[in-house]
Amino acid sequence: MPLLCNMAWCDNMASLTKINCLTIFLLMPFFLLHGITADNECGIAPANGIDAGVSELDDDAWTMVEKKGNQFIVNGKPFYFNGFNTYWLMVFAADQSTRGKVTEVFQQASSVGLSVCRTWAFNDGQYRALQKSPSVYDEDVFKGLDFVVSEAKKYNIRLILSLVNNWNDYGGKPQYAKWGKEAGLNLGDDDDFFSDATLKTYYKNHTKMVLNRVNTFTNVTYKDDPTIFAWELMNEPRCTSDPSGDKLQAWIQEMAAYVKSIDPKHLLEIGLEGFYGTSTPDRAQVNPNTYATQVGTDFVRNHQVLGVDFASVHIYADSWISPSISDAHLQFYQSWLQAHIEDAEKTLGMPVVFSEFGVSAKDPGYNSSFRDTIYNTVYKALLISAKKGGSGAGSLLWQLFPEGTEYMNDGYAVVLTESQSLTDMISLNSARLELISAACGWNCRWGCKKRLLGLDQALL
Repeated sequence: MPLLCNMAWCDNMASLTKINCLTIFLLMPFFLLHGITADNECGIAPANGIDAGVSELDDDAWTMVEKKGNQFIVNGKPFYFNGFNTYWLMVFAADQSTRGKVTEVFQQASSVGLSVCRTWAFNDGQYRALQKSPSVYDEDVFKGLDFVVSEAKKYNIRLILSLVNNWNDYGGKPQYAKWGKEAGLNLGDDDDFFSDATLKTYYKNHTKMVLNRVNTFTNVTYKDDPTIFAWELMNEPRCTSDPSGDKLQAWIQEMAAYVKSIDPKHLLEIGLEGFYGTSTPDRAQVNPNTYATQVGTDFVRNHQVLGVDFASVHIYADSWISPSISDAHLQFYQSWLQAHIEDAEKTLGMPVVFSEFGVSAKDPGYNSSFRDTIYNTVYKALLISAKKGGSGAGSLLWQLFPEGTEYMNDGYAVVLTESQSLTDMISLNSARLELISAACGWNCRWGCKKRLLGLDQALL
C-alpha cells in the first residue's frame, strides 16, 4: 500500500488496521524529512531514475513480482511480505452457498496487511474435483478458481498457486498413481509419479491447462496475470523410495523447465519442507530428526535447479520434534529459520519464503501464549533479515480461517476475531515489513541501513 501523510487516508482504507496506520503515521515525519528510495545497500537500484511515488496502486502498477538477487521486486522496489495459507478457496468458490467465505478471507487478510496467499490450484478425483480424471475438468470448479484469482486482486493480494499434492488430500500423488494403474500401468508405488512417463504427462497436461486458463471473470490468462505471485510445483514433495534424491531431483529439473517453457514471466518454487540432504552433510544436524535425510529431498541441491526462483521452507516442530509443546520447539524454530535464511543468502543467492508454519491447538500442552511466542519468533527472524536487505523474504501462516469454517479446522487455524493478541502481532508485522520495503524504495541521500537505524526501533 502507498504511504500518505494524513490519518484520514488510514480511516478510509479497509486494508490496514489501526495499528498499521498508527505505525505509519508516527513515522511520517521521518519519511517527509528524508525522502526515501532504493539504493545499493538494499541491493536494488531505481529503474531509470523513476521515483516509485506515493500514488494509489492502479492496474498499471499491478505488475508481476520479479526476483533480483536475493530479493523479490515489485515495480523496482523490494517486496518483503506477510502472508497466509487457505488451501480450500477454490472448492468453496465453486459453490455459491460458500463463495462468500472466500471474500471474507481476503477482506480479513487485507485488514491486517497480509498481502500473499498460498492456495491449491488442484483437486484430483475427489469431492468437488477440478480434475475428475486425467485432462477431464469440471468447469464449475475451474470457475471457482477464476473467482479466487479475481477476488484476490480486489484486495491487492497475490497468490502462490500449488499444482499438485504429495499427500492424498485433494487427490495428489496417490490419485495420479491410481489413475495410472486404472490405465494398465505396472507401477511399483506412488513415488513412480516422479519417474513414470505417463504420470509425468498427466501432470504436465494439468500444468498446461492451469497456466493457459483464461479467467472467466477477468478475461486474463493465468500466465499473464500479475495477481499470481508464483507457481508451486508440488506441496511438500517427498520420494522416500529413493533416499539419494536423484529421482526427485530429475523430476524437479524436468518440470521446472516445462513450467518455464509455458510461462517464463512468473516466478517458480518447488514447495519443499526444507530438509537438508546429502549435498550438505554439515547441515544434517539442523534437520528435526534423522528420518528427514531419508525422504529424497535436499534443500540446497533441489533449489539449485535452473528455473527455480526462490526457496520454500515449512516449519512444524509439533510434527517433526514431538507433539507435546516444549522449549525444544522454540529452539528448533530458531535454528531452522537461521540456517535457511543463511543458506538462501550465502549459498543459493535467492529469496526464501517460510511458506507454512503454525502451532496446533490439538498439541498436548498447547496455550495461546506459546503460539504467540512461535509466531513472534518467525516474524522477528524475518524482520531482522529484511532490515539488512536479506534473503528472508516473507512467511505464510498455516492457516487463516473466517468464522463459520471451524468444522474444517485441523488445529492450526487462525480466526482473527478470536485472538486479539495474535491479530495485533500479525498486523504490526505487516506494517513493519511494508515500511522496510518502502524505506528501501524511496529517494534518499542516506543508505538504507542508516535510514532504518534512524527509525524508531520500538516500531521496527
